[in-house]
Amino acid sequence: MSKTLYVGNLAWSTTEEELAQAFAQHAQVISARIITDRETGRSRGFGFVEVADQDAEQAVEAMNGTQLGGRDIIVNEARPRQSRY
Repeated sequence: MSKTLYVGNLAWSTTEEELAQAFAQHAQVISARIITDRETGRSRGFGFVEVADQDAEQAVEAMNGTQLGGRDIIVNEARPRQSRY
């Protein structure tokens, strides 16, 4: 099983590879994705990292408030996506 972590306050220049590498020091990373604007293709400043279930809590504690790309990132367990309607 795995858990998805929300990562906020990302620098627009942060790549998915950089995000995965940062979390790989603390957890087994399954995937990392940065959310982009549909029209411009530019980062929206947040993303998601999928990690092994047993590593999720440790990764949140280790990474929340740390610097990535010159910015203090916010990390917590992602909530289920809400319906827009």
